Amino acid sequence: MTTILCGTMHCVSERYDFTGDELGPAYSAAVDAIEAGELVVLPTDTVYGLAADAFKAEAVQRLLDTKGRGRDMPPPVLISVVDTIDALATDIPEAGRELCKAFWPGPLTVICHAQSSLMWDLGETQGTVALRVPDQADTRELLSRTGPLAVSSANLSGQPAATDVYDAERQLGDAVAVYLDGGVSPKGEPSTIVDLTGDVPTVVRVGALSVEELRKVVRRIAAPGDPAPEDDDEPNKTPAADVSGTTTPESTTTTSSETGPTKADDVEGDAAKTDAAKADAAKADAAKADAAKADAEGDAAKADVREVDVREVDVDEAGADKAAALTADPVASAPVVTEPVVTEPVVTEPVVTEPVVTEPVVTDAGKRDAVKIDADKTDEKPGE
Repeated sequence: MTTILCGTMHCVSERYDFTGDELGPAYSAAVDAIEAGELVVLPTDTVYGLAADAFKAEAVQRLLDTKGRGRDMPPPVLISVVDTIDALATDIPEAGRELCKAFWPGPLTVICHAQSSLMWDLGETQGTVALRVPDQADTRELLSRTGPLAVSSANLSGQPAATDVYDAERQLGDAVAVYLDGGVSPKGEPSTIVDLTGDVPTVVRVGALSVEELRKVVRRIAAPGDPAPEDDDEPNKTPAADVSGTTTPESTTTTSSETGPTKADDVEGDAAKTDAAKADAAKADAAKADAAKADAEGDAAKADVREVDVREVDVDEAGADKAAALTADPVASAPVVTEPVVTEPVVTEPVVTEPVVTEPVVTDAGKRDAVKIDADKTDEKPGE
């Protein structure tokens, strides 16, 4: 242990050897300082770090003040094992877990959504936390004894990060209670920071890990200097299927006059109706609408095209009882209209024929049918 005088403040900083097998005194001094809310400088695999208890707000503020940094730049948190990430962070994407699995312990810092239940104040974090597991066995052992530590690089803001304990002492002086001397940092550069809070992992700072190394594990990573993605109005457009079940690159376009796609019976693909067919269909629809409007009693034509109702109609002012029997065949009958009275329509198929006038009598066959029906109804009175 080496005692470092603190000048006019009459305080003492202590430096401990943090190499070899006799680390007991160094662990004890560092743990005591952390528990007291003091600052500790410790070695990591990247650069030396300035550490404070992550759950003591006053200690974290002391760390920021010592570096000359504001609360808008909260420090990362070092943890001893990978599994601790789930205790401190939430909504970690699978890509982020793959990166942590590949590079922890190591020079990778990940920014995650922080657990809302944590009682800490790291600064203006916007609900996030930056986490790392250092690749330094003795420091991980210290973390297992102290718990998570808020750790920033051991330097004054704007100055190069310290890569040995003596550089850290020159910059930070008596603001630090304990310095742990682990020799020269093996990498000498800070960690690479990846933000995992968005849809795609995004490199915030390139450090000891290159973007190429990260992309060997997770291919889709955004990084500084990447070209802007090209606009793609239809990135997942699926080709329209033809009637044979294969696909065609042509898309289906629907105009404002269409109500939707029309299926075709023709397997050769003649799915579109001709203009004449459309006109016939519209004509049939109009005839149906007129017939339905004229139906005072609301009776609908029966669906069977081979049977139709025989109805009695009043065809003249004298009250003569006449009836017309219509026998359907596979071609649909047309709406039957009287003058001046419109009879009920008989609609069986969408094919529409010309209206038939019932005066005086439509056909000879109709006369024979009417005589036969009159004979069957001898017990009925005219005009009923």
